[in-house]
Amino acid sequence: MQQKIFRVFAAWDMDAQVWAVTDSDVPGLAAEADTVEGLEAKLRELVPELLELNAHLLDVGMTDQVPLELVTRRTILADAHC
Repeated sequence: MQQKIFRVFAAWDMDAQVWAVTDSDVPGLAAEADTVEGLEAKLRELVPELLELNAHLLDVGMTDQVPLELVTRRTILADAHC
């Protein structure tokens, strides 16, 4: 059986100046960090804990490692040369 890859979507919040989780396959996941690397570190800790706590909601078997796909989105502004 192929292991499920859990997807986490994050976007840059210009006002708060942080990367914030906007959606995910992980029940109850909410996290933010100053950098993508910082968010990755938080996800490595939070996701396994949340999956264990919410195992009754998920139809997946737990293993020693949880595959995550972090999808980031950031809107930038470029100066127009008009």
